[in-house]
Amino acid sequence: MPHILRIDTSAKPEGSVTASLLDQIEARIGKATNRRDLGRAAVPQIDGTWVGSNFTPSDQRTEAQKAALALSDELVAELQAADTILIAVPIYNFTVPGSLKAWIDLVCRVGVTFKYTETGPVGLLEGKRAIVAVASGGTKVGSEIDFATPYMRHILGFIGITDVTFIAADQLAVLGDESKTQAESQIETLAA
Repeated sequence: MPHILRIDTSAKPEGSVTASLLDQIEARIGKATNRRDLGRAAVPQIDGTWVGSNFTPSDQRTEAQKAALALSDELVAELQAADTILIAVPIYNFTVPGSLKAWIDLVCRVGVTFKYTETGPVGLLEGKRAIVAVASGGTKVGSEIDFATPYMRHILGFIGITDVTFIAADQLAVLGDESKTQAESQIETLAA
């Protein structure tokens, strides 16, 4: 049975399109084994203490540095354990929500989820699948003003996750239910 990690990021407590899409994706491919709702329980921004702790060799970290990295370690362990990662991405001001960016900063760790080589960075989370549910009011996915989906494809690839599928309910303010119907059709094509 696959291990599925679900990451919700909408700031809307009710009526989130991306949450609804993830519910439908789960119904199609299987229930999430683990969930994070960053819209309701945001993770903190990285700060100087976190950065200093992260760049201290693990065998030399103080107890305070280990504590500063504890949540990051937990989030990374969730990613490492997952076969499939479901991520909700409502497009806010042409890009990802701040809560998702904070999560990304906590999980992108040199020597843990990626490494540097002579030929450039190499992701260490290979062999995983990501399904990204996107919703937007006016931004068309793939357009010149969509900074969310290229960023997500890049950042997931950066940590080694190159099997990425986007399910888009975009331009909801323009297309309304038609956009949701198109996204639901995309979900029906997903393999379990």
